[in-house]
Amino acid sequence: MNLTKALKALETYYGYKQFRPMQAEIIEQIYHKRDVLVLMPTGGGKSICYQIPAITMEGTGIVVSPLIALMKDQVEALKINGVRATFLNSSQSLQTQRQIEEDITKGRYDLVYVSPEKLLSQDFSQSLKRFPISLFAIDEAHCISAWGHDFRPEYTQLQFLKKQFPQIPVIACTATADEITRRDIVKQLNLPDPTVFVSSFDRPNLRLEVRPGLNRIEQITRFIQERPKESGIIYCISRKETEKIAQRLITKGIRAAFYHAGIPNEERSKVQEDFIQDRTPIVCATIAFGMGIDKSNVRWVIHHNMPKNLEGFYQEIGRAGRDGTDAHTLLFYSYSDVETWKQIMNLNASPNLDIQLAKLSRMQQYATTLFCRRKVLLNYFSEDWRHNCNNCDVCSNPPQYFDGTIPAQKALSAIYRTKETINMNLLIDVLRGSQRKEIYQNEWHLIKTYGVGKEYTSFEWRDYIEQFLNQGYLSIAPDDGNKLRLTPAGKAVLFENKKSGINKSNHYPRTRICGKSSF
Repeated sequence: MNLTKALKALETYYGYKQFRPMQAEIIEQIYHKRDVLVLMPTGGGKSICYQIPAITMEGTGIVVSPLIALMKDQVEALKINGVRATFLNSSQSLQTQRQIEEDITKGRYDLVYVSPEKLLSQDFSQSLKRFPISLFAIDEAHCISAWGHDFRPEYTQLQFLKKQFPQIPVIACTATADEITRRDIVKQLNLPDPTVFVSSFDRPNLRLEVRPGLNRIEQITRFIQERPKESGIIYCISRKETEKIAQRLITKGIRAAFYHAGIPNEERSKVQEDFIQDRTPIVCATIAFGMGIDKSNVRWVIHHNMPKNLEGFYQEIGRAGRDGTDAHTLLFYSYSDVETWKQIMNLNASPNLDIQLAKLSRMQQYATTLFCRRKVLLNYFSEDWRHNCNNCDVCSNPPQYFDGTIPAQKALSAIYRTKETINMNLLIDVLRGSQRKEIYQNEWHLIKTYGVGKEYTSFEWRDYIEQFLNQGYLSIAPDDGNKLRLTPAGKAVLFENKKSGINKSNHYPRTRICGKSSF
């Protein structure tokens, strides 16, 4: 099948005359019955990549979606466009579900959205064998991986799809997945040789800003009053905070509502609908709000509290500026947010606690960085981004730097000479010539870079290494004890004498840098 039919469907059902970057290539892969992993930022057009093939191919596309609450809205939007779509989940009566299944058997639907729980139920998994299926789409595919930011245990059983239906293409879609999560998605879904499409994560229209978490409500009120006609979302760490902030805004004459999983379904639906229709321009919400909402004119997103990972943060700020025009993102940061998240994670006793804590640490590094924030964000998603964006608070008010090439080469050389087997704490101890037992057991006291960084305190080295990490010279392997790895940019500093800058922080006095590089 060529793309002529796909282009016609795109115009007929969506009103567009051409595909966005990569959409056509992805659709072609599905037409050729090949499995695909798609990473596109929020608003990048992932759903088109499986909806158009499902509309134009013989059979029904089965879409696995994690949020029952959003299925109805997604299906209604498709129906308005003339697409034959429906959903199946536990909110429907047994009779309704049976009728829909019968209609699927008769080929009356192009797209059927199902929850993972429904898909895995014994009756439905048996019914799948009777359905004329064109493709399987796994939406929010990061949920399948323990490395992802929204792990759902039910998703880990989806590998049965490829085992039972090896000839049917699987398209896994997500807006936020680092390299480890991507590999795990492929493994968990049992995809033998998928084509991987990774769009640029850059959203140049989003301004990135971080402020200290002091007098947050007063700052938020002033922020909104400076933008009286704009629509936005305020994300909070707790249900109580959403209600508190919404009430404070209302008392100041600002139209606002709150949204969290603890309020009745009807009320949640009304808040969501009023927001989409611009009747309520501002919603204070937990992360339960926003996924799947197609509202193009959200002009700002505020995080009242620091999120627990960069994946979730990036997905949430991606709900602003989906129309491509300028939008503002504002994150309030305080160390107390870090401690709160640590307490929550330890209380939940998650089996992937180490992973969650590592991701929390990277989120904190973003919030405290003194380098271009977009550079930090995109490097986290393995996008080699080396220039400043000029659209974040750090670029607008740049800090003062000095030549940090020599300390960078010292740190990078120590990582290289220990064969990339050490984490940040061990690296600092090696550089400062620590006598700890582990260093002597591994004979790291014999390497050339042992003790070459004694002129800096442990605090200084930690700050430097975090800056090197944020500049993309290093990566962290959370699946291997948080060991530090050299990146191509880091190797350029170490082996090609590429210059490296370090920010002049005022947290402690800096030691004068001198000497020659020979590490």
